[in-house]
Amino acid sequence: MRHPKATWVAAGLAILSVLLVTATVVAGAAAGAPSDSPSAAGLRATELERQRALVDADMAAVEALIADDFQLVPPPGIPLSRAEYLDAVAAGAIDYHAFEPISEIHVRMYGDAAAMRYLAHIDVVVAGLGHFDTKAWVTCVYERREGRWQIAWEQATAVGGFPPPAG
Repeated sequence: MRHPKATWVAAGLAILSVLLVTATVVAGAAAGAPSDSPSAAGLRATELERQRALVDADMAAVEALIADDFQLVPPPGIPLSRAEYLDAVAAGAIDYHAFEPISEIHVRMYGDAAAMRYLAHIDVVVAGLGHFDTKAWVTCVYERREGRWQIAWEQATAVGGFPPPAG
């Protein structure tokens, strides 16, 4: 027959094991799901769709992918609201010639939110500033709202700083 103290120690170790496994699973979820999940792949496709829509100035597609409270911080560092950004793209004041990832799009999933980061080639003409053909690190925050993913925040940081306008 087992000694009562040994039974309590075994039970305590079993409980501790369950708690450690639970803490590990919870910590993993808090750190973000891996970039190779099906949800992450879907978000990558959504981001590529958004980039194509911006280059094509397909405003219906762009508007569907951008949250009402969206904010963009482009390389010059002046934040733009959703309305300011969409109006500028629609009017051609921001005219994308190219917007495409040139690195892997890394995604971290957090339930109904996700963060992504990638290096992009951006070729854009901005009224009043000129033509810019540059590489930039893009960081986006997407949120699932009413069953669909929309971008809420975006920040682009030009590699090597904000370059002077191209030719």
